[in-house]
Amino acid sequence: MMYEQQQQQQEDVMSNNKEYEINTTTTTRSMAIINEEEPQLLDVLNLSGMSLDSLPNPSINLALVCKLDLSNNNLQSIPESLTARLLNVAVLDVHSNQLKTLPNSIGCLSKLKILNVSGNLLQSLPRTIENCRSLEELNANFNMLTKLTDTLGFELVNLKKISVNSNKLAFLPSSTSHLTNLCILDARLNCLRCLPDDLENLINLKVLNVSQNFQYLRALPYSIGLLISLAELDISYNNISTLPDSMGCLTKLHKLSVEGNPLVSPPIDVVEQGLFEVKMYLSDKMNGGHKNSPKKKSWVGKLRKYGTFTASTRGQLNVIEGDNTETQGFIFNHNPSDYSNIQTIASPRYLKMFSPRRFLSPKTYFTR
Repeated sequence: MMYEQQQQQQEDVMSNNKEYEINTTTTTRSMAIINEEEPQLLDVLNLSGMSLDSLPNPSINLALVCKLDLSNNNLQSIPESLTARLLNVAVLDVHSNQLKTLPNSIGCLSKLKILNVSGNLLQSLPRTIENCRSLEELNANFNMLTKLTDTLGFELVNLKKISVNSNKLAFLPSSTSHLTNLCILDARLNCLRCLPDDLENLINLKVLNVSQNFQYLRALPYSIGLLISLAELDISYNNISTLPDSMGCLTKLHKLSVEGNPLVSPPIDVVEQGLFEVKMYLSDKMNGGHKNSPKKKSWVGKLRKYGTFTASTRGQLNVIEGDNTETQGFIFNHNPSDYSNIQTIASPRYLKMFSPRRFLSPKTYFTR
């Protein structure tokens, strides 16, 4: 009877490792591969769902593994020596364990592209993760993260997706704005108080979700309206009262979620009319602000007013006043009898008044 139970347990282990079977035959085959001059990489080493409390010393060459799946176990740590031997691993999945830290040797994984550490007890990520410069996808959902490494965006320039929802993050590192290849950023269900200022550098960002930060997130940076590729934006259930006018420039935005915010601008009746009306409202508000701005008087107009120049159609000078550009014909008058005005202004008494610094000054130095 005891033998039958052991046999059944072995069969269960074998069924959980359909992608790659760990048995005597496999070990023999692995050793044979190691002895070849050009070893072939294994596809998957799957140890998922085996209720492991610790990792045994593997009998195969870990340098041949491309994907290691340790998910759905009871692991509290991963040996430094084991991680350092995963020289060719591209996918490392350790989600749904009891990990409180990741090994520092994770920085040795120079070919790592996908890292899934979600569903653990991590409070921080090791700084050495910055050495994983091939990393394209980072999933750290459902942990206890309070911060991300400050220089994350400077080093992991190939990142395309960051998922850090359901943590305790108060800020995203300012270096996040350097992730020019980033397409998806999911930071919902945190304690975010603000977003980085220079978001306009995220030229490939298509999906941004910062919803459900509740009372903590009260404003969005102006640069959010400069995300030229943004298609989906979810800022629902925060404490935001005003959307930046720049969001009227988000031409590719086709999905916007703003419910659960105490919005004042745009007003609720505009929001209820849909995304198009929201963007039109913000665009009109932005343009209206420019139209109402005071126009600057041209120093050329002052010269004309006081007779320094006279109008003629034989020459042209473009004069820009505020938002309007008008073309006026100005040339020097070649009639010697009309030089009195110039002589007067150029006299020692008025020499300082003719200084370009005074013409460009906001103050008015010419009076009737």
